[in-house]
Amino acid sequence: MNYVPGTSSLIEDIDKKHLVLLRDGRTLIGYLRSIDQFANLVFHQTVERIHVGKKFGDIPRGIFIVRGENVVLLGEIDVDRPCDTVLQQVSIEEILEEQRLEQQAKQETEKVKMQVLKDRGLSIPKADNLDEY
Repeated sequence: MNYVPGTSSLIEDIDKKHLVLLRDGRTLIGYLRSIDQFANLVFHQTVERIHVGKKFGDIPRGIFIVRGENVVLLGEIDVDRPCDTVLQQVSIEEILEEQRLEQQAKQETEKVKMQVLKDRGLSIPKADNLDEY
């Protein structure tokens, strides 16, 4: 097999099931239908998989276009291999509620950390203020 440089090496992966991890942390699973020279991807029968602890939920998204610069990881899923996961699949509503609670807990922890730093005379600029420097 010869090495093909760039995104053209993904041509042989078209019509196969893939998992893609995006820069914003989302995980998508779907069938790769198209790719271009900028590594923009088109997925069909896409689901967004949300993991919280030992639970996961799939939100159907249908056709999904992903800009190439947002891809962190792309991998083919072996559909013939049996699933030996210890994760429990739950409903969309349940996983969204679990995700909301997890994000709330992270925000509370972050507030406590910021208060401790402030009490010690330290300050960390917020992410939305970093563009000003």
